[in-house]
Amino acid sequence: MNQPLAERLRPQSLDDYLSQQHLVGKEGSLYKALKAGVIPSLILWGPPGIGKTTLASIISKESGRPFYTLSAINSGVKDVREVIDKAKQSGGLFTQKNPILFIDEIHRFSKSQQDSLLGAVEKGWVTLIGATTENPSFEVIPALLSRCQVYILKPFQKKDLEALLNRAMTEDTILSKKDVTLKETEALLRLSGGDARKLLNIFELIVTTESNNAVVITNDLVLSKVQQNTVLYDKTGEQHYDIISAFIKSIRGSDPNAAVYYLARMVEGGEDVKFIARRLIIAASEDIGNANPTALVIANNCFQAVNTIGYPEARIILSQCVTYLASSPKSNASYMAIKTAQQLVKQTGDLPVPLSLRNAPTSLMKEIGYGDDYKYSHDYPNNFIHQEFLPEEIKGTRIYEPGNSSREQAIRSELKVKWKEKYGY
Repeated sequence: MNQPLAERLRPQSLDDYLSQQHLVGKEGSLYKALKAGVIPSLILWGPPGIGKTTLASIISKESGRPFYTLSAINSGVKDVREVIDKAKQSGGLFTQKNPILFIDEIHRFSKSQQDSLLGAVEKGWVTLIGATTENPSFEVIPALLSRCQVYILKPFQKKDLEALLNRAMTEDTILSKKDVTLKETEALLRLSGGDARKLLNIFELIVTTESNNAVVITNDLVLSKVQQNTVLYDKTGEQHYDIISAFIKSIRGSDPNAAVYYLARMVEGGEDVKFIARRLIIAASEDIGNANPTALVIANNCFQAVNTIGYPEARIILSQCVTYLASSPKSNASYMAIKTAQQLVKQTGDLPVPLSLRNAPTSLMKEIGYGDDYKYSHDYPNNFIHQEFLPEEIKGTRIYEPGNSSREQAIRSELKVKWKEKYGY
């Protein structure tokens, strides 16, 4: 049985390794470490199909070190210890070239499994290379992470992926037998999602299933042979947080185009409709607030509506709300007010409420002054009368600072009429 094209074309040296020049180019930190013969334990972090496993193998070959590999999917603590014992026998204490232990998808290792690596890494019995698609800050235990260098692998650029396709046409023993022309590559690149392994496997499928010896790669041909790709979106991983972060920041930054794009990424990825709607309610208060109070009403109604409707129609309601919020005037004055107030409470503690504002349900409370001198605002002109509401120790402290929107300027004007001398509005 033939190996897949991606395996047949797997680079065997740094000269053949495409991309990641910031690491393996002549000025790259990993290249310099390899040439100096000093390979630290390291974590390779990047998206799928970017060459993490290949790079680990090349490091082993270039450095002349024994290479052991484990997959976090089907390996336990026992397997880790067995490999470490083998590594100790083949090198470790008795040679400067410690064996390399490569662990694919190291983020899937439990804490106890990662703990079992600490001694071997610290004592130098093995040089650990871990590969992960997840942020190692969250997925690798601090004790192990502190003993490793983290190298970030960047997604392939278009030119890199096209270079891979050209290499496949000229160097692969099977595909090079056909006369292949790359007329259009957009569909191929889009379906691969930047995953080189997926790109080459799709390419091989298209070329080998064509009966003619001459194959012209077009977008229509690719789409006719390959089902539409599933959007890459991990609802529990780092991308979940990256996308929602970009989504909220786009709304805050008043860009409805970007905001609805990230909404589409979440919708296509199957994100929970309630999660999206809840974040819209928060944004309506945190980032818009009194600059447009209607935003909170719309966001709350959006939450109720999408819970009633569900997908796929809920996407329309979400889009209406998202574009409205992104297009609204912005203010974080309400958010800053509660943040300031909470900090004030932490600093000053449980200050006594003024007696005039206290509830007096019993005769004893009335006798000791609870509720005395309280003025019922509605008994006075314009429903307002000057009186003290804050505790004595912090009276006159201005906490709420209206923003610069037209609505909030009107609020400031109203407060200035009532509280200019006390709060300085």
